[in-house]
Parts: sequence; structure tokens; C-alpha cells
Amino acid sequence: MYDDIVNIFRKIPDPRRGNAVIYDLVEVLTIAILAILCGAQHFTQMEYFGIERIEWLKTFLPLKDGIPSHDVFNDVFAALDPESVTNAFIEWVETIRHRISGEVVAIDGKTIRSSKDIPKNKKAIHIVSAWSAQNSIVLGQLATEEKSNEITAIPELLKLLKLNGCVVTIDAMGTQTKIAETIIERGANYILTVKENQRTLFDDIDLFFSDPPDDILLETAKTSDQGHGRIEHREITIARSVRAWLDPEGRWKNLSGIAMYTTRTENLSTKKVETGKHYLIFSESDATADQLLKSKRAHWGIENKLHWRLDVVYNEDGCRVRLDNGAIVFNMFRHLALNILTQETSSRGGTKLKQFRCAISTQYLEQVIGISKKAG
Repeated sequence: MYDDIVNIFRKIPDPRRGNAVIYDLVEVLTIAILAILCGAQHFTQMEYFGIERIEWLKTFLPLKDGIPSHDVFNDVFAALDPESVTNAFIEWVETIRHRISGEVVAIDGKTIRSSKDIPKNKKAIHIVSAWSAQNSIVLGQLATEEKSNEITAIPELLKLLKLNGCVVTIDAMGTQTKIAETIIERGANYILTVKENQRTLFDDIDLFFSDPPDDILLETAKTSDQGHGRIEHREITIARSVRAWLDPEGRWKNLSGIAMYTTRTENLSTKKVETGKHYLIFSESDATADQLLKSKRAHWGIENKLHWRLDVVYNEDGCRVRLDNGAIVFNMFRHLALNILTQETSSRGGTKLKQFRCAISTQYLEQVIGISKKAG
């Protein structure tokens, strides 16, 4: 894995010119990702990591100019081209991704709150990410300045990814005819949440499930889980052969059916019960209710396995990196680190424990990053 990562770093153009080029770009980026694997959350920690681990780093990096300062890390991250970093990231992901038929790819956005710079009138960066539920890895990401820009960012992100045979799930913000069309063009199927932002579609589906026609067969699947002091019941009801009635003009590419997804959660200590209901449209013609239920559940992995870990493990919302492209590039490196830690399966602990072990053991860090043979 180490060689693959170094190779993608070599494909990223060095934005520095002339006397600004003192430290080798690949060395700077390698130290950065190793530091982030150990828990670094800002550039000063990257510098300290390099200083404390310099003798170990010299066993596989030349470091003829020593360890870069925190200002060097800051300047490099700020100047890197996000598109080049994204392309390199996606190329590397394909080397570790296990292609699975029906792989659920969840698309969702997250705002890096502290990237907002009021004195410079700079809005907070909003990152739209693609998450593979089965692989538990980030497949790619794009940045926007506002959440509302997800509508334009999602199709661009989809065009970068290999999605043939996948099922793409998106919340209501991404329920747009253009996005549905792009997903189909990429050889995938979609499951899109319908809310009031698509008012006519929402009302029509709501009317249908309020009084389903007798001549349309409904299919239902249920599941229940107990944990963390709660019992959660989920149920999905799907209807096919509704296109002529729901979308006679064919606005939604390859629309095959609609679904009603309901949840009922009981808190065992307080006995409080919460319920929820969502409507969905889907394109896969032979998908069963059970498959759609599993896909819908898998979508939430992007919240509790990606966004949650970015905040809890790396304190992303507290990251005050703001200079130029710094916040965007740092986010990509956090994604890279999380993907790497996910691939290490010998440790029974979670991401934070793996991160801690990387920080205290260069032997374990070598195992995680895949350094199989030292050069020095």
C-alpha cells in the first residue's frame, strides 16, 4: 500500500516554483499522511511528528533537507490543486476497492464548519462525498461553498467514479432528474429520497400510499434491531408499475417503482417512541423489498461511519485550516487516512485505537501503511 500511495503523490503536480521548492513534494505529503494516521489535526503536529520520528523516517525517505516546518505544510496544502488530488485519490481507491455486484454507494455532504473565514468573507467548505457501504471506504469527494451547491456537485462527482453495477443512494437534496439521469448513464441504479423539495412528486406518492389502488401489487419487508438501549423497527413497502401514473412524461430516467420507508424507535429506559416516514423512488426493476430495505439502511453508513468518525476521530469541525485550498486538501487526506485504517484488520479496536497504536508504535504504523521493506 505504501508504494501505491507514494505513486499517487508523484502524480500530483507540484504548485511551487523556483526558490519556493526546498522540500520534495512527495516527502512532504508522505510525512503529512503518516502524521494524520497518528492523529495529527493541524500542521504544527505534522512538524512535531516528523521531528520525533526523523530517524525512522530516514529509513525510507531521503530527507536531505530535514523535516519541513508547519509553514511549509500549510503552504503546500493551500497551493495544491484539489482536482489533481481528487483524481489521484480516486485512482488509488480503485486499487483497494473490492468490486461487489449491487454495491451501495451513498452520496452525502458535510460542512467543515471552522473553515469559514469571516474577515476574508470566505464561506465554510462543504464536501460532497461518495461512500462505499460494503467496502466502508470513501470513493471520492468534491468541494462546494454552500450546501445548496450539492445539486451541481453531485453529477460532477458521479462522473469521476466507477459505478457500473452499483446502487447509488442520495437524500432529498440530490433527488433531481439530472442526477437520476447521470446515475443511469454511469451504469448504476438509484434509490432517491423524496421530500417536499419535489412537491408534486411527494404529494403523488403520499396520495398513492394513503389509498393504494387495488390493481397494483405491494411488497413489504421488515427488520428489527436492539442495541444502545433502543429497539428499532424498520419497514419498507414498495410498488412497481406506477410509471404511467406517476411519471407519464418520463422525466425520471428508468423509474421502476416507489417505496414508503417507516421507522419506529423505542427507548427502553424512557419508553419514549419516535417514528419516521420517508418516500423513495428507485430504478432497479427487479430489486426486492428486502434488498431496498438493506440498501436504505446501508446509506446511513456515510453518517455514522464517515462523518461521525471525521468529527470524533479527527475533530474535523474544529479544524481551522483556511488558507486557499488547505481545508479541501486536508479533508481529502483525512479521507485517505480513514481508508487506510479501515484496510488494517488485524486490530480488533476501532479507528481511534488504531490511530493511537500508530502514534506509539512505528512497527504497527509500518503494518498499517504497508511498508514491507526499509530502504536504509
